[in-house]
Amino acid sequence: MITLSVNGQEHKYDGDPSLPLLWFLRDEAGLPGTKFGCGEALCGACTVHVNGEAVRSCAVQMSDAAGKTVVTIEGLDPHGNHPVQRAWRAVNVPQCGFCQAGQIMQAAALLKQTPNPTDEQIHTAMAGNICRCGCYQRIEAAVRTAATGV
Repeated sequence: MITLSVNGQEHKYDGDPSLPLLWFLRDEAGLPGTKFGCGEALCGACTVHVNGEAVRSCAVQMSDAAGKTVVTIEGLDPHGNHPVQRAWRAVNVPQCGFCQAGQIMQAAALLKQTPNPTDEQIHTAMAGNICRCGCYQRIEAAVRTAATGV
């Protein structure tokens, strides 16, 4: 039996321990905000926080999530008002929106670790998250906005 905390609630899982955390979150926990993109941990659409660190949930097996704390986009702020989420709205980042949960989770982890990042630190941290619409300038602007609290 695998036990983990997801968005502050304890969950138990008694299935295949090699199941990717992504599919547990979507199919078992009913949290569809974490998106399937590539399944290879290359695009970042499935980014969540595990013990406070941004990880690609498609590459984390349930056995590796045992005993850990997971936060998804649904748990970042119950009302969608985390500073990064507010900045995303202020800068009007999304175009299609598919990658945005992963982008926001990556940005939130960056700002928790580095509250006042340089442009280079923002660019480096966000580089692993692909935006098919090419909204990179708005994404980086929103991260700067969230960092400054404007």
